[in-house]
Amino acid sequence: MKKILIVFFTSVLTLVGAQDFKPWKTNIDKLSAIEKHVLINKGTERAFSGKYVHTKEDGTYTCKVCGAALYKSSDKFDSHCGWPSFDDAIPGAIKETLDADGRRTEITCANCGAHMGHVFKGEGLTVKNTRHCVNSLSLNFKKKKSISEGFKKAYFAGGCFWGVEYYLEQIKGVKEVISGFMGGHVKNPGYYDVVRKDTGHLETVEVIYDPKVVNFETLAKMFFEIHDPTQTDGQGPDIGSQYLSAVFVNNNEERKITNNLIKILENKGLKIATKVLDKSPFYAAEEYHQNHYKRKGGTPYCHRRVKIF
Repeated sequence: MKKILIVFFTSVLTLVGAQDFKPWKTNIDKLSAIEKHVLINKGTERAFSGKYVHTKEDGTYTCKVCGAALYKSSDKFDSHCGWPSFDDAIPGAIKETLDADGRRTEITCANCGAHMGHVFKGEGLTVKNTRHCVNSLSLNFKKKKSISEGFKKAYFAGGCFWGVEYYLEQIKGVKEVISGFMGGHVKNPGYYDVVRKDTGHLETVEVIYDPKVVNFETLAKMFFEIHDPTQTDGQGPDIGSQYLSAVFVNNNEERKITNNLIKILENKGLKIATKVLDKSPFYAAEEYHQNHYKRKGGTPYCHRRVKIF
């Protein structure tokens, strides 16, 4: 009798599990054996074997079963744990459930219940102090579409790139602002390379804009108004060569416009420290630096707009 009851309850649990995934049965049937092991049976892929462990492209990670958007690339970071790590999820996309043994917290897709991995808190790896440890096999990745042809790029360095990005992306006609580095001699620098080593790079933003809507002069005017172009040792409380003021120009027209604006400011009695330099290779900063204030909330601590034109 005991054996019959065990078989009965096992069958019931199996049916309940199957019913949970019934709307996505067609998608589940297309999964490989190892994908079903992870997504449905709550398995774990081998460390450092997943395709998304080291990806840095801009886009969105989705559930492989139902297609729901779960994580943004801007929340992804390298935890060196062997699995893709995120310090946040798209609001409402992930469900957290304490494991039966009470030791770990499982994370599943809130839409379909597919197993993602586990979440760990209190490790101090990021400001949010959270690590979503996710199996690559549980995810698909939708790369962000590239900017359409016909757009132009401009480059400005005015101290901490978070604040410069914050203001310039508010301008109508600006499609995207990317925080990064420019002007140095080190290829593909990381943030801590620029901060701790002599790379020659300045914290710089790449502004992608529609010239049919906004022109370079408008961008440059905003740049001069959101930081102190007279400061020679950095910007606000951020002191160091990586925080110097500069405009990296693409051509003689941009150089002429920038120099003309500097002349206007000097005629107003300002001693401008901003350098006008030729464009050099631009290197995007790590994902966790992008859209900082939009993601974290708040406003820049070392930038504010002061009308001077």
